[in-house]
Amino acid sequence: MVKIKICGLKEEEDVKFLNDFPLDYMGFIMYPKSPRYVNDKLKELLSLVKKAKKVAVFVNPSYEEVKKALDLGADFIQLHGEETPQFGKKIGLKKVIKAFKVKDNTFDFKELSFWGNAYAILIDTYVKGIPGGTGKTFNWDIAKKIVSLGYKVFLAGGINPDNVLSAMTKVFPYAIDIASGVELYPGKKDPEKIIKLFNNLKMISC
Repeated sequence: MVKIKICGLKEEEDVKFLNDFPLDYMGFIMYPKSPRYVNDKLKELLSLVKKAKKVAVFVNPSYEEVKKALDLGADFIQLHGEETPQFGKKIGLKKVIKAFKVKDNTFDFKELSFWGNAYAILIDTYVKGIPGGTGKTFNWDIAKKIVSLGYKVFLAGGINPDNVLSAMTKVFPYAIDIASGVELYPGKKDPEKIIKLFNNLKMISC
């Protein structure tokens, strides 16, 4: 079964609500320019997560910032900037989800090889000035090819309750990553969309 990650969590009530669903990962944004930035609430939010793995999402962080997130209880670090493989090794690649962006439906597959030992590769849509949570899809054939190359892929970019089954059956990723697709607005999740998402997911597990 494809795993599910909901990213961009910012409110305590949303974390508590999601604890009641079969969710595999919760993501918390540690990028100050993001409207989903959790600021100094990371420790508190992480402590509320019951079962899901906890992912702290950074854009070009310092090692000290990453280490602090891990010390606070994050299970994985998602890198959404221009971080080097050497930086990933310093963190510990098995704790790293490295994000790559598809621009104009083109992708340089050679970039992936440097991160082959990372916990996973995340594929998202490129939108200028927005590292993630774009709400835009890309050509899923690119992600499908990356899966076929043997990479453990988190598929992101414009996925929502209405297209999640298509994404899963077309790409067969390791995980689906959803942020804006289950929001009322950036940082605030929509309970109705979350319920719809998991009701739709039941259809594929039957």
